[in-house]
Amino acid sequence: MFPIHDDNPTSITPVVTIGLIGVCTVVFLWQISLGPQFGQTIVYSFGVIPAVLLNFADLPPQLVVLPPEITIITSMFLHGSFLHLAGNMLYLWIFGNNVEDSMGHFRFILFYLLCGTAAALFQVFMNPESTIPMIGASGAISGILGAYLLLYPHARVLVAFPIFFFIHTIEIPAMIVLIMWFLMQVISNAASVSGQGGVAFGAHIGGFIAGMILIPFFKYRHVTLFHSERH
Repeated sequence: MFPIHDDNPTSITPVVTIGLIGVCTVVFLWQISLGPQFGQTIVYSFGVIPAVLLNFADLPPQLVVLPPEITIITSMFLHGSFLHLAGNMLYLWIFGNNVEDSMGHFRFILFYLLCGTAAALFQVFMNPESTIPMIGASGAISGILGAYLLLYPHARVLVAFPIFFFIHTIEIPAMIVLIMWFLMQVISNAASVSGQGGVAFGAHIGGFIAGMILIPFFKYRHVTLFHSERH
């Protein structure tokens, strides 16, 4: 099951959401333009490596471009494949514009970066000795999903899901979509082997929780949580 769009209009142009999608896309095109060898170098130089961040390991000097702490930010703009990028940007577009609308452009930038940072640190402390680089915007976007759950649980989301060889669509409340998504992250994280390799499900969980915690402090005062009116 994956979302296609929601029925939740915005009152502003979500320029930050659009900008983040644009930056992530440009960075990915730059990554692939370097070729596989240099692209991998970029991942190690700008991705978050838990063991390096916590001083349990060192990168080869030729790969050290930034202090490890800064890679928490740079890692949010790197992606490992087109599908990785496309999936993240789809979720960012569907849910990010309304969260940006709830708090304004500047606060949304800060909210996004804080959620991404919390997500990365959650994953780091789950696997402190891992030497696998962590990249992607999904931790920050998970924070947006957590915020959306508290802001607009009754918004309708059009989702697609396969049945045999056919794709079917149905509108369901955002609350169901997002709770199911979160439960899948928890189940997948529990099923993974020490969180090594593949998808950083711990980052998704940490980002989602961070978004739920932070949204009351970032939203405009006139914006209510658990908004019940359908737009």
